[in-house]
Amino acid sequence: MSVLEMKVPSPGESITEVEIATWLVKDGDYVEKDQPIAEVDSDKATLELPAEQSGVITLKAEEGEVVQVGQVVCLIDMDAAKPEGGAAPAAEAPKQEAPKAAEPAKQEAPKPAAPVAAPQTYATGAPSPAAKKILDEKGINGGQVSGTGRDGRITKTDAELAAVPALGGSPMTATGARTTTTTKLSVLRRKIAQRLVSVKNETAMLTTFNEVDMSEIFRLRKLYKEEFAQKHGVGLGFMSFFTKAVTRALQMYPDVNASIDGDFKINYDFCDISIAVSGPKGLMVPVLRNAENMSFSGVEANIKDLATKVRDGKITVDEMTGGTFTITNGGTFGSMLSTPIINPPQSAILGMHNIIQRPVAVDGQVVIRPMMYVAMSYDHRIIDGKESVGFLVAVKEGIDNPVEILMGGDERKGLGL
Repeated sequence: MSVLEMKVPSPGESITEVEIATWLVKDGDYVEKDQPIAEVDSDKATLELPAEQSGVITLKAEEGEVVQVGQVVCLIDMDAAKPEGGAAPAAEAPKQEAPKAAEPAKQEAPKPAAPVAAPQTYATGAPSPAAKKILDEKGINGGQVSGTGRDGRITKTDAELAAVPALGGSPMTATGARTTTTTKLSVLRRKIAQRLVSVKNETAMLTTFNEVDMSEIFRLRKLYKEEFAQKHGVGLGFMSFFTKAVTRALQMYPDVNASIDGDFKINYDFCDISIAVSGPKGLMVPVLRNAENMSFSGVEANIKDLATKVRDGKITVDEMTGGTFTITNGGTFGSMLSTPIINPPQSAILGMHNIIQRPVAVDGQVVIRPMMYVAMSYDHRIIDGKESVGFLVAVKEGIDNPVEILMGGDERKGLGL
């Protein structure tokens, strides 16, 4: 009998464990070689686990279980014959045995219900002395609290968690559904939480704000969007303008394009821009490598490709590591203003927001312009206020006047038309 032990492959450098997010097959199924059999979550991405050989599979790990890289998670019997139709015979085994395993539970269930020498008040949900004091202070009737203690007794914790009735009402007035659902956070979400908390605790984060006039970008997109799409095969979006403005500003203020490593500062002579993209598993930040050398169409094409991979769950760990600066666009969800959190080990992040027609003063006249607030959060340990403000002003210059600042005065040539 030839049985293959399938082990968890390494998703990338520094990753030592993953979580079995979903099994795509059942125990005893016949699988084909290279067929996706599971989705695994690492702290950076969700990846598919393909079958290494064809055969009948035996699962050795549960959904939600955290397993080490190199650990055996399933067995594949390569000698098993492929079923001609329907499920493999082995898949029936758990179904046949399930009732047998359930029988003892049914027979033993009544045993705990045997008479127990306990005060009758416990069974009716009487509160403990400490719980009664808390309920009295809250003005809550003990009969409206569900006890979790022995025989339904209301514990101190039950009383502390009990909701205070609304003003002028009582717990009896609640008529809607009051269910709750508890789900375990994925490895990715837990890692994101750890990283965000560590940033707040370990950096001297500060945010500076400005506003940009989107009039010229609106004009360029309206004038050239069809020609641009026809020639380059991608749309002319806002992100290419902001990416070009950011890479220019990073070259003007190199300390913003740097990171701290212990007692040392690392400056990068390239601009790897992380673009925040919302995916089904949470926020991902794929990286545009050497964005300073990309054209407008190159930026748009690369962002489209990376965003598609994120939303399809095909993004790789390598495509999300190594960024030197991040751009995030909360405006797509309607955010007017925010203080974005730095993406470590980077030292700064630019937050874009929604575009609103607002009255502004231009040459002594009040005019209506499409305006956007921009925010830059930065690590004050490595970036001074002068550099942060200067950087954001440089970004503003590129957005307010893209033809002169980002396109060298020739808008058609700048867009590759």
